[in-house]
Amino acid sequence: MITLTTENFEEQVLKSDKPVLVDFWAEWCGPCRMVAPVLDQIEAEHGLTIGKLNTDENPELMARYGVMGLPTMLLFENGEPVKQIVGAKPKRMLVSELGLE
Repeated sequence: MITLTTENFEEQVLKSDKPVLVDFWAEWCGPCRMVAPVLDQIEAEHGLTIGKLNTDENPELMARYGVMGLPTMLLFENGEPVKQIVGAKPKRMLVSELGLE
């Protein structure tokens, strides 16, 4: 999993030639902690690049992409967000919503 910041977001996400799932999270967010191990499993099993973005440390990216609640996951393809998932969900639902099944 990649740790994303304002400084590396463009290089790691927007310029990536592969899809990147960005997990907008915060330390104080219980549902964020619940979904973290599920994302680890998805990354290991499906080879999807996943980046974690701490919204407390990078609020400008949260605002730029209109993230209102946590956790929010945005799937980027060719530098553009193509799918948004809000809230902690079971693994099978996330896999299905991401089209990885």
